[in-house]
Amino acid sequence: MTDAAPLLRALIVDDETLARANLAFLLARDPAIRVVGQCGSADEALAAIGGMRPDLVFLDIEMPECDGFELLERIGPSPAFAVVFVTAHNQFALRAFEVGALDYLLKPFDDRRFARVLERAKERLRVPGEQQRFIVKNGATLDVVRFADIDWIEASDYYSTLHAGGRAHMLRRSLAELETLLATHGFHRVHRSAIVNLDRLRALEIREDGEYEAVLASGQRLRMSRRYRKAVLERLQAGEVARPLRGG
Repeated sequence: MTDAAPLLRALIVDDETLARANLAFLLARDPAIRVVGQCGSADEALAAIGGMRPDLVFLDIEMPECDGFELLERIGPSPAFAVVFVTAHNQFALRAFEVGALDYLLKPFDDRRFARVLERAKERLRVPGEQQRFIVKNGATLDVVRFADIDWIEASDYYSTLHAGGRAHMLRRSLAELETLLATHGFHRVHRSAIVNLDRLRALEIREDGEYEAVLASGQRLRMSRRYRKAVLERLQAGEVARPLRGG
């Protein structure tokens, strides 16, 4: 029997070697956490975050050249991870929560304080198995948007907009990246600028001009391009998600 895969991928960003080592030691004691990397500067973190795909980043605030807040600004709104700021200065606490930090660790902290912070993070982010949610910054809070709750996704320049439960969430990830990530979760592209959750699809209407329109449970209608039609129909027929309806 093999051990279950770690639930949360953690990245440590701190310019102090001892501080990184201390965090790594504390995180290693929790079997639900996998430390995927340690970075000694914001530039190093910027180069590594995309490949490491962390769920949770322990981020120092005061670092040479670029501090923790500047790092988040360079990454852009709605990063695909939650942040716990780690700092020796309490004057940054308010600003940390204003930018949507999950929590704030003031150095030096004891094991009990760290354990409370980590438990809150796990409760907020925990999902069975692989990642099945996005962390989206919304003002001073972080919204957890589950894949299953998403109706459809549209391209928005260098971002993507998640439409879920009547709300729109902007995510700094390309539609091509999301298409690959969500392909095994029941999503499929229907147009060069739109991906649909097939569980939310209620009908495919064939218009008078022969083009298809995807009709979602929410009532949203999305044009389906011929390029993606065959693949969508094959997935629908295989899963019996919906039947094409003539009309409109």
